[in-house]
Amino acid sequence: MITGRTSSLVARGGWRLAIGVIALLYTAFAVFAVSFPALTGRIVDQAKIISADSRNAIEPKLADLEAKSGIQLVVATVTSLEGQEIEPYANELFRGWKLGEKTKNNGVLLLVAPNEHRVRIEVGYGLEGTLTDALSKVIITNAIAPRFKTGDFSGGILRGVDDIITVLTTDSSEWQKRPSLRLDNQQNTDPTTWLLIAALIVLFILLVVSPGFRWLFLNLVLNILISSGGSRSGGGYSSGGGFSGGGGSSGGGGASGSW
Repeated sequence: MITGRTSSLVARGGWRLAIGVIALLYTAFAVFAVSFPALTGRIVDQAKIISADSRNAIEPKLADLEAKSGIQLVVATVTSLEGQEIEPYANELFRGWKLGEKTKNNGVLLLVAPNEHRVRIEVGYGLEGTLTDALSKVIITNAIAPRFKTGDFSGGILRGVDDIITVLTTDSSEWQKRPSLRLDNQQNTDPTTWLLIAALIVLFILLVVSPGFRWLFLNLVLNILISSGGSRSGGGYSSGGGFSGGGGSSGGGGASGSW
C-alpha cells in the first residue's frame, strides 16, 4: 500500500523528472537555433521584394503609428525560414527584436517568407485583445494572400499594413459587428501525478512528429524562462542603425497564411 509520504516523494520525483526533461529538450532544440536578420529599421527587406515606392509609402505610416500610439509595427521579409515553421520563427524574431514597449508589449510583426510561400502577423501580448487571431487571419486571407498569389508582394504588404493599422486605430465596435470572427477555444489540461511519466512520453513523441505542437511547447518554455528572468543567447539578433525595439514580447498571438 502506498503511503502519503511515498506518494509525496513520487510526486516530487516526477516533477523533477519533468523539469529535467523540459530543460534537456529545450537545450537540444536551442542547438539548432537559426540566424535572424538584424533589426535595421521599421522595414527589413532581406528577400528584396518590396519596391522603393512601396517602401516610401509604408515607412511613414509605421513611424506615424508609433509616434501617435507607441505601437511598434515592423515589416520583415526573409530569404528562408531555415527549415522552421513560420510560427516559431516569427515568435523568436519578435522576441529577439523586442518589438513594442516593455510595459505594454504593443508590438506587431508582419513577416513574409516568399520562398516558402508563408506569411504571418505576430502580435504582442498587449495587443492580442485588439488585433485578435481572427482579425489577423482575415487580413491575411482578404488583403495579403490574394495579392501575393499574383506576385504583387509590395501591394500585398502595403494593403496588409493599412489593414493592421486600421484595426489598431479604429473603434473596436466596428470590428465586433462581425459575429463570424470567433477564436477557437483552447483547452489546457493538467496531467495527474500518476500519469506524469506517460505524459512525458507522449510529449516527446509530439515534439518529434508535430511542428505545430513543437512551436507551442517551445513558446511555453520561453514564457517560463522570460518570466523567471532567463534569456537566450543564440540566434544572432543584432540591431543596426538608429532604430531598435522597446523591450516588448509576444506569446504567439496572431495568424499565419500561405498562397
